[in-house]
Amino acid sequence: MSSFDPVATTPEPHDVASFRAAILSKLRYMAAKDPGLARDRDWLVAVSLATRDRVVNRWNETTRRTLRHARKHVYYFSLEFLVGRMLLDALSNLGLVATARAALEDLGVDFDRIRRLEPDPALGNGGLGRLAACFMESMATLGIPAHGYGIRYDHGIFRQVLRDGWQHELPEDWLRFGNPWEFERPEATASVGFGGRVEEIVASDGSRRSVWHPAETVLAIAHDMPIPGWRGKHVNTLRLWSARAADPLSLSEFNRGDHVGALADRVRLEAISRVLYPSDETPAGQDLRLRQEFFFASASLQDLLRRHCAQHGELGSLPDHAAIQLNDTHPAIAVPELMRLLVDVHRMSWDAAWRIVTQVFNYTNHTLLPEALETWPVGQLAALLPRHLEIIVRLNAEHLDALRAHGRDGDFIAAVSLIDETNGRRVRMGHLAFLGAHRVNGVSALHTELMRRTVFRDLHATHPEKIVNKTNGITQRRWLFQANPALTALLVDALGPAVCDDPDALTGLVPLAADAALQERFAKQRRSAKLALARLVAELTGTSVDPSALFDVQIKRVHEYKRQLLNVLQTIALYQAIRADPGRGWVPRVKLFAGKAAAGYRTAKLIIKLIHDVGRVINADSAVRGLLTVAFLPNYNVSLAEAIIPAADLSEQISTAGMEASGTGNMKLALNGALTIGTLDGANIEIRERVGADNFFCFGLTADEVMARRATGLGMAAEIEASPALAGAVAALEDGSFAPDEPGRFRELAAALRERDYFMLCPDFERYLGAQRQVDAKWRDAAAWWRAAILNTAHVGFFSADRAIREYASEVWLLPEFTPT
Repeated sequence: MSSFDPVATTPEPHDVASFRAAILSKLRYMAAKDPGLARDRDWLVAVSLATRDRVVNRWNETTRRTLRHARKHVYYFSLEFLVGRMLLDALSNLGLVATARAALEDLGVDFDRIRRLEPDPALGNGGLGRLAACFMESMATLGIPAHGYGIRYDHGIFRQVLRDGWQHELPEDWLRFGNPWEFERPEATASVGFGGRVEEIVASDGSRRSVWHPAETVLAIAHDMPIPGWRGKHVNTLRLWSARAADPLSLSEFNRGDHVGALADRVRLEAISRVLYPSDETPAGQDLRLRQEFFFASASLQDLLRRHCAQHGELGSLPDHAAIQLNDTHPAIAVPELMRLLVDVHRMSWDAAWRIVTQVFNYTNHTLLPEALETWPVGQLAALLPRHLEIIVRLNAEHLDALRAHGRDGDFIAAVSLIDETNGRRVRMGHLAFLGAHRVNGVSALHTELMRRTVFRDLHATHPEKIVNKTNGITQRRWLFQANPALTALLVDALGPAVCDDPDALTGLVPLAADAALQERFAKQRRSAKLALARLVAELTGTSVDPSALFDVQIKRVHEYKRQLLNVLQTIALYQAIRADPGRGWVPRVKLFAGKAAAGYRTAKLIIKLIHDVGRVINADSAVRGLLTVAFLPNYNVSLAEAIIPAADLSEQISTAGMEASGTGNMKLALNGALTIGTLDGANIEIRERVGADNFFCFGLTADEVMARRATGLGMAAEIEASPALAGAVAALEDGSFAPDEPGRFRELAAALRERDYFMLCPDFERYLGAQRQVDAKWRDAAAWWRAAILNTAHVGFFSADRAIREYASEVWLLPEFTPT
């Protein structure tokens, strides 16, 4: 699909000539290539660097302006930043897409061909990282001075390869050819310590202070990437840390002939920034996870304190000039680290330091899943971060003493303690982040309410003002303008250029939704996107799909609570029904799946294998050819999402109610006109409220009903027996219908459904089938379908990241320019 500049006019010849000269200069002097010998990758580097120069000019001006006005700064701490490809994003936000295309065309180079060579930066995994990227772009668009802080992973989480349907993990190699968008900043290097001992020093006046003597240190090397906002008026900084050993090798070991051993310490220390989410199934993996979290938190805090002192001279005013957002629980160790830096390094009193900490930190919780609310063994923290454990213990003592003074005791004290004494003594990082934060936010209305009622119930009782809701949002610049240029062109034509700057202007579609001509244009652009996706599916999987079929899409991390298995069970039931009655007049469907399973998550990987095996049987069966096709697209990332989302007709958002914090894929798909089939979970509820119940296929238990059903037991024999369709699908898992080479391969999935269906697939199955029948009925009525699709696009402007960031700025970060006086 060709890219589109939503605000472009025909570029001025002198602008094209200037850009063409810049490309040639970069080609000659940075890539050291003559145009006649340059390959596509050389052209990619040249046009990226030429574009970067234009971004840098605005970046430097932004920095000067921010310093001149001494505005309050936002620091966004996230273990992931799933930024996606940078070239088109930068050109689009600067309004230079048409200029770059024309300049390259003059040089005989196809812009769309070379831009697709750019690798996706392997800096995240899923919605958490993509949200961070959307928020960074929106902060720049709104002119909010901000730094994103994270880790510069050499190899990301992994590159997913499917071999006979089994997921295999290979290292991402996104830095193989370098990264033209980054600037190494050795002058901003921080030293981060681990292990060692804590010494208490008594001064002559009797005062005491602690000094941490780490056993080892690693250098954090800063790499900056510019993040331009819409129309290029403001450019923020994404600063990523790379781990580097202070000593490149042990020269004495090397000279003794142990050439490998001489590098052992370097390899161990620099592993911190090699891979995102190393497996924590071993003690070494758990140690590395904690090291990663502390490494980037400490380096980032040292950096922002250095910046603040340089600008303002003293740290007492830090809350007036800085707001720190912890994106989930991973950076929670930043709370005791800031205490250490203020008290031990900058000699601030304990009480003054704690007042600052609780004014600058804010914490976004993204999940109610226990495994995501990290806990660390006390012994592990004592060994790796001994001073931080001391600080946590003291904070906890003061916290609990204050509660006891107000009459709290017993089970309540145990529940709100930062240290879980019942499970081998573990520090609760979610509790730590909560205690240290000025505001704690959920990411959808339901999620926020469940936080108050479940994981933070008792802490909420002690601090009822802390928890607020900030429903997630997405940037329409990437997920509409860049991902779907044909739909963008239609919207600009129908609503005018205002839609490019104001997502609320999309509501102008509402009175046009029943217009037959607009519906025809809407369907035409969808058809074009589906043709492009069909070619990609064939290229990636070898499977042919019919663009005229309903494209039924589930694209997200593979996890039991996201219920890809429910989708597969319905696929099996549909397959069996078609075979039993092929002449019924079925709606042709293409079932598309994409997503990675965590490397150590055996059940999720087995579900991927099941999708593959079900697809292999169905796609080879002539009895259903043209009626049902299944494909799993490997190595899901931002670029693959940009290809799938514009082509989706049906968006599967079918998580167990109460378990998805928000979701953002649901917003992206609805923005592009896909109709949602979903549970009342996360942001689905708010999407349904806005697009209208008639334009959303709702099914399933509510969050309260899920909890009530679990309380009666997890055995589901009765539910399976009561549903012939479900019974047939489960039997197919048990009898090896989709695994003739290993008939027992999927029996454990069937056994889990019968005996311990924690994720409520069986109680929701018949309701899901009913909702899918409603999908078929609406698809057969083309006018009704396209009216609903247009209304989905019209009503989801609320889910813009710009709206979310304005709410954070006003109510969480307390930025003066966004806070009513």
